[in-house]
Amino acid sequence: MPRAKNGRVELEYETFGDANPETVILINGLGSQMTRWPVPFCEKLVARGFRAIRMDNRDVGLSSWLDGGSYVLKDMANDVIAVLDAAGVKKAHVAGVSMGGMITQRVAIDHPDRVLSMTSIMAAPAANPPILQSTPAAAAVLNVAPPDPEADFEAFVAHGIRNARTIGSPAYPWDEDQLRQRVVSEYRRAFNPSGVVRQRQAIGADGDRTEELKTLKVPAVVAHGADDPLVMPIGGELTAKAIPGAELRIIPGMGHDLPPGLYDTVIDAIVAAASRAKQAA
Repeated sequence: MPRAKNGRVELEYETFGDANPETVILINGLGSQMTRWPVPFCEKLVARGFRAIRMDNRDVGLSSWLDGGSYVLKDMANDVIAVLDAAGVKKAHVAGVSMGGMITQRVAIDHPDRVLSMTSIMAAPAANPPILQSTPAAAAVLNVAPPDPEADFEAFVAHGIRNARTIGSPAYPWDEDQLRQRVVSEYRRAFNPSGVVRQRQAIGADGDRTEELKTLKVPAVVAHGADDPLVMPIGGELTAKAIPGAELRIIPGMGHDLPPGLYDTVIDAIVAAASRAKQAA
């Protein structure tokens, strides 16, 4: 696969539908690899007329791991621009989930000339209460370390499955085999728990983006699960309230994940943001 460079950071990315005229770049959440934007999801975007780019953020997947280093969300937004540059894209529709939604916000704030539209999904304008709220069980997903996979791989897999169910979409549950396959395949592709710590620090260091979001002139859709226990709906509501003219879509039965049953719903939100950009042009 191709790689982009932002200084010393190398970024793994993959493109779909290169012949299509408009690009959607997809940004992942905390500790998530680009495979969380599955190939069928990307192919659905291509079928809607878009080129799709998915990428591994720094410190996850096959992108650079920055052991002993630190960075901020602005750096991760610059990584997105580096991928667009490497792919030859001047302007793109930018969409991200969770931390990826926060990076999407930062890209729109810092690089408005590169953004055709933005879709902020299951994110918030800051990582501190009361803007970002979680149930105790969902907070434990982030705060309780998994078992050592080298010592007890089955316990590690069971932990991953349990976490996925804790924050997942109640109306769109995964079956056991799907979740097990995801946990195992992600571990085999890349396992970098220390990178998650640094990514969390980057989120916290960015502070509250509310006042900066108020300055945006980018067509925006904010999508959020009505049943999200990790970033509760207030996060989406406050994001949409801050961005002038943003459309808020609260999705019934959706938690803090992207199951196959919601692919079309999320793609509809991305396409709606892109359509608003065309109307504004």
